[in-house]
Amino acid sequence: MSNNILSIRAVSKWFEDHQALNSVSFDVPKGGVFGLLGPNGAGKTTLIRIITNITQADEGSVIFEGLDTRHLDRGMIGYMPEERGLYKKMKVSEQLEYFAALRRMPAQEARQRIGFWLERLDISDWAYKKIEELSKGMQQKIQFIATVLHNPSFLILDEPFSGLDPVNTSLLKDEILRLNQEGTTIMFSTHRMEQVEEICDHIVLISKGKNILDSTIKETKQTWKEGLFQLEFEHEIELSGDVPMGIEIKENKGNALNVKAPDLRDLNAFITSQINKGNLLHSMKERLPTLNEIFIKTVGRGETVPENA
Repeated sequence: MSNNILSIRAVSKWFEDHQALNSVSFDVPKGGVFGLLGPNGAGKTTLIRIITNITQADEGSVIFEGLDTRHLDRGMIGYMPEERGLYKKMKVSEQLEYFAALRRMPAQEARQRIGFWLERLDISDWAYKKIEELSKGMQQKIQFIATVLHNPSFLILDEPFSGLDPVNTSLLKDEILRLNQEGTTIMFSTHRMEQVEEICDHIVLISKGKNILDSTIKETKQTWKEGLFQLEFEHEIELSGDVPMGIEIKENKGNALNVKAPDLRDLNAFITSQINKGNLLHSMKERLPTLNEIFIKTVGRGETVPENA
């Protein structure tokens, strides 16, 4: 049995003379939190709409739990689009009961789940307010409830924290992680790289309709590291004559240095020279690139992924 809940195979899509997706292929591991990343216009939303059977691919296939998504019961997937779809004149409880009915949920069960989620997200007092009376952040919470109300096994969340303050962002993030711990697979699409680093296990980066990076976050950082280290010694560092040719001093703070040392033998030689002078090493930390830095390198500057990626 496959360990992947979703398999994308050579998916392409055209809109008149524009190719939105160009033979995109990747797998989404079951039970994880998966990041679907890319700049505006990369093709992410088009791909999500194909996965959820809103539109169809021109070429390729999308397989969910062994079934082509063209024949999929949409109730198995919860999709929270970036562009929200709430009815402004309806009350919160009526809105959620309506969405539950669309999912063919029994009325009593729907009311119980609605009550549970309104309490979990601290908005029970707003159950009988109209959607238009809610702030953008509170509407975001209602949209999230509508997405998870029917307990789907796979959630697609497109910019789920948009409009939320830090407190409510943390609250919603905790609920997403709780659902994941209970077995729900999450696909998370956002421009906020720091949020991806916090909650995702695996990422795919799409640019100009192609997926150009497909790896775990840990492996991605290891692939793109540049040999940057932070060193702290007991005393101020004497640099004259002690810096091997392969080491580049990025910043000198007296007894602390930021260095670039692609070859660890050069770094070891430098540290040894300091120790031999009685200047003991207090700490050494490798600085791995952030996802934001990797994003800029791969997308913003048009660079390609290293061959060992």
